[in-house]
Amino acid sequence: MSEQNTSSTGIPKVTGIGGIFFFSDDPAKTKEWYSKNLGLETTEYGATFEFRNAHRPDEINYLQWSPFKNGSKYFSPSKKEFMINYRVQNIGELVEKLKENGVTILDDIDTYDYGKFIHILDPEGNKIELWEPVDHVFTAMEERQQNNYTQLHNIKIIL
Repeated sequence: MSEQNTSSTGIPKVTGIGGIFFFSDDPAKTKEWYSKNLGLETTEYGATFEFRNAHRPDEINYLQWSPFKNGSKYFSPSKKEFMINYRVQNIGELVEKLKENGVTILDDIDTYDYGKFIHILDPEGNKIELWEPVDHVFTAMEERQQNNYTQLHNIKIIL
């Protein structure tokens, strides 16, 4: 994948929604309800939605939907029952801009194979997760899952 597709270049800004996280009394039951009634394909982490990038239509992007157990410290120090993850480009320069503007930065940039993350607070005290995604990692995971499903399906047909 090109450097551009890792979102580390370009104007430092939010490019979309990356995830919606909320408290639930029973996350497992919540995921089961959404799966049964609304057709969400859920995993231990919730559900992942695919969409095409409007500026690069061949690129698949992802949005994560996840219920968290009530009282989870993941949303701290916010007192809200939700947290929004924003997809960003050029997270390093964006963090510098936020610091210059006096925004509360809660941690340092964490880097994983699927992207970089940092948390900030807005003026209302809402914790916000900023994510510079590496979408091709999710695409590869989806392709592996689809291949595994196809193999299992073929085995069932043989049996």
